[in-house]
Amino acid sequence: MSDHTDPKGPHEPAGAGAGVLPPGYPTSWVADALLTEGTALRMRPILPSDAPLLARFHAGLSPETVHYRYFGAHPLLEGDELEHLSLLDYDSRMAFVGLVRNELIGVVRYDLLDGREAEVAFVVADALQGRGVGTLLLEHLTAYARERGIDHLVAEMLPDNAAMIRLVEDSGLPYTVVRGTDELRVLISTEETDDYLARRDERERTAVAASVARLLRPRTVAVVGASRRPGSVGNRIVRNLVSGGFTGAVYPVNPKARAVVGVPAYPSLGAVPAPVDLAVVAVPAQGVLEVTRDAAAAGVAGLVIVTSGFAELGAPGAALQSEVLELARAAGMRVVGPNCLGVANMADDIQMNATFSSSAPAPGPIGLLSQSGALGITLLEEASRAGLGISAFISAGNKLDISSNDMLCYWEKDPNTSVIALYLESFGNPRKFARIARRVGARKPIVALKAGRTAAGARGASSHTASAATPAVAVHTLLSTCGVIEVDRLEELLDTTSTLAHLPPAKGRRVALVGNSGGPLILAADACATSGLAVEELRPELAGELAGFLPPISGLTNPIDITADGTPEHLQAALAAACANNAIDAAVAVVTTVGPLANLADVTGALAAAAETTTKPIIACVLGASGPLASAAAPSGPGARVAVLPTPERAIAALGRACAYAAWRALPPPEVHAPLVPRASVRPLVDAVLASSPAGRWLDADEAMALVARCGIPVVETVRVHSAQDAARAATEIGSPVALKAAAGDLVHKSDAGGVALGLSGAEAAAAYTAMADRLGHSLAAVVQPMRAAGVETIVGMRADEAFGPLVMVGLGGTATSLLGDHAFAVPPLSADEAGALIRRLRAAPLLTGYRNSPPADVAALADILRRIGDLALSCPEIVELDLNPVSVLGEGAVVLDAKVRVGPRAEGPEPTMRLLRRAPAPKEGER
Repeated sequence: MSDHTDPKGPHEPAGAGAGVLPPGYPTSWVADALLTEGTALRMRPILPSDAPLLARFHAGLSPETVHYRYFGAHPLLEGDELEHLSLLDYDSRMAFVGLVRNELIGVVRYDLLDGREAEVAFVVADALQGRGVGTLLLEHLTAYARERGIDHLVAEMLPDNAAMIRLVEDSGLPYTVVRGTDELRVLISTEETDDYLARRDERERTAVAASVARLLRPRTVAVVGASRRPGSVGNRIVRNLVSGGFTGAVYPVNPKARAVVGVPAYPSLGAVPAPVDLAVVAVPAQGVLEVTRDAAAAGVAGLVIVTSGFAELGAPGAALQSEVLELARAAGMRVVGPNCLGVANMADDIQMNATFSSSAPAPGPIGLLSQSGALGITLLEEASRAGLGISAFISAGNKLDISSNDMLCYWEKDPNTSVIALYLESFGNPRKFARIARRVGARKPIVALKAGRTAAGARGASSHTASAATPAVAVHTLLSTCGVIEVDRLEELLDTTSTLAHLPPAKGRRVALVGNSGGPLILAADACATSGLAVEELRPELAGELAGFLPPISGLTNPIDITADGTPEHLQAALAAACANNAIDAAVAVVTTVGPLANLADVTGALAAAAETTTKPIIACVLGASGPLASAAAPSGPGARVAVLPTPERAIAALGRACAYAAWRALPPPEVHAPLVPRASVRPLVDAVLASSPAGRWLDADEAMALVARCGIPVVETVRVHSAQDAARAATEIGSPVALKAAAGDLVHKSDAGGVALGLSGAEAAAAYTAMADRLGHSLAAVVQPMRAAGVETIVGMRADEAFGPLVMVGLGGTATSLLGDHAFAVPPLSADEAGALIRRLRAAPLLTGYRNSPPADVAALADILRRIGDLALSCPEIVELDLNPVSVLGEGAVVLDAKVRVGPRAEGPEPTMRLLRRAPAPKEGER
């Protein structure tokens, strides 16, 4: 046992007895992350009871490490110094400790020098140096410091401390070095630059992929709960491993059996004669915790828990699930499940089918994740029936640990995977999913079926933006922004995945339809119109070429009807000629098995031969074929460049999604721009509101307009009034006509409530105030604004969704905005091009560009407002909800006439996009 290991274990007090946490202890900053090779690291704020652990940790450091940390010999930590290092206020003085398998292996700390700078120091155990411990601790401390307004961390180093200088440089954080006589002063910025974020993301990808590889590329697999009873879950898993040709060793674990499926069995994990890389757990739920302890003691690298009876059954199961996770994390194990089907890796050098499915996956290019075990079985069966091969399959189940985010990181650079298919019931961390999926999607297509979309959450919304930004809208916006191909049904998931796996990407949406029957071709043409594909009339030179070899009565426009007399040679030649034309981007073959094309082998041969002549995609449907066409059709085999689906509508819908993905992938990378709205521009106002209203509140109209103006957005002059006399005076000073509006920010639909009066003179403003006060309350606060020239009324909004993060919205504005429902959403930040494209998605966009001889409005000005609101959402997460309605877009410029803004306290803890695993539970005082 290591000197740093507490013999009482991870859940027992170490040192001082358990008790309440010290004042100000930031429990939300307890977190787990992965080291370079995939081992879990626990990071938590230091506790006073950690003093003995710090002393032992320090005593185990090499003289060289101590020299670089303390600039000389420093053999012991004791007394006042030790107390000083372990007793902190978690604000001006802060420290995180890092633990691997319950051993304290690193410490990082800062001490505030002034309001914006803090001195930083960190040290890592010699055996763990070079494995990413220091970088993770620095990332964590930097984020903590940034949240507290610290701009720079100052590190004093010896000039020859090359490892520490390299750590700072490799982190990607901006830094400067001031060289002194005997030491270096390194000034590290806490700013999250693009370079820093890119390096952080790549470190995460590398570590996550390594941790998943330990699950999917094991040398040994133990099945705990392996039964001799045929048909039982444990028996099926062992049988699938053995019959599937797993290249490693299989160890059934069953204390009552000598052998399972002819393979020698062992009474426990500890009795297995070789190190176990992966343990598949198929025991009843009440026994899983004990198996997890045994796995930890045996040094198992990862668990797949197929057992059900956990969080899906309610609070007791969720508590048991959390205990399992805590044990696994403490032992450095990653977990798939529980309540799952298992995992499979069909790579030639692994051939592992550790599922209890009766369908054996065939090897192929598709990475498949299903959150549902039952649907996982269905997907594997349907994929097998359609001839689709799987590179790796994960049944995520309750997603205790491994999730779609982890698998995307693994599949991103996996040479065996070219297409990723996901069935999801929840995201877990949607903001991280968005960041990872956007990066992965630029390399490989991701097809996702998201279940559980509902608009019920919009019922209680208090702003137009919140009511429009339903969960379904949030999911669609998230996926489309990331380039993820969203589907609605299981057959669409399989169709689209098959199409992407077999076809080269299209460079446009112009399609040639080729077939031997008019009716199916007409259905195909109609389907193209709804799938965003263009069926344009053929150019004369192509029509002339086709006339030279097709039957005399063939249709030569588009669709190309080779008639019932068409032969396989006609089909092949027509497809090849169409694909050779520069005006065609893809071809669809719609074949009915009649006449010369009655033989399926002849049809598939013609399709394959046509595909050999072009780099453009060809998709086909063959009507009248019996049996699973894909398994009989040669073009759908490995390496084929034709996709075959059963109906014209399904084939064209899949092609349409593939073309949309190709168009997204061809877009230039998002423009990187400096924030248009720095946090400092709105922070004083927001901080003042939260100081007086810690729970947050809606800003009054004049406060909201002032905040919007601080974002550099033009707003109409707004004067707050509290009496009829004030209203008359303000109207006279501003100049008639004016508008009078109730100022209360929490007043929903103020015009419906009688809180708006327009076109008033000074005397009319006084009378309107009196009448409004009678309706809404005699202590009425109101605002007076000048009436402005009419423009196109639009709405710009933002909602910070608790799960999905901020979404920005643009739409047709005014009082009818909710009724018309003409809105478009995006995930910020937005470039100028992206903001313009979002506006053009509106049905009412022609109103802004000169509809029916009206003068065009300043779309660029509206786009600038949209971008600024997006940047505000990112720089100031305390802005929870915002409506600018209406925004009057004029011939030159745009101005905000009314604003609603809700401010709320910022969530404590690390940002969701940081490279952390699921949130770890906070320790009790005295616990390791």
